[in-house]
Amino acid sequence: MKDTKSPPGRPGKPGGLNAEIQSRIGHQLRAMYDDVVRQGVPDRFAELIRKLDTSEPTPQVGNAGDPNDGRE
Repeated sequence: MKDTKSPPGRPGKPGGLNAEIQSRIGHQLRAMYDDVVRQGVPDRFAELIRKLDTSEPTPQVGNAGDPNDGRE
């Protein structure tokens, strides 16, 4: 039979994080996210987005040769 107790050194439910640890993780994630936001969008990505926004839609591939287009 398996032992369902928590491993030594880990009180409480397995995998649970106390409020202090959750707060620290949240603070670190916010700091990292703020740093990424401050960096902005690289020029090559901005140019690619502009090209995608201005390009005409291309026809979908798949039913181009089917005169019924899958319908009867």
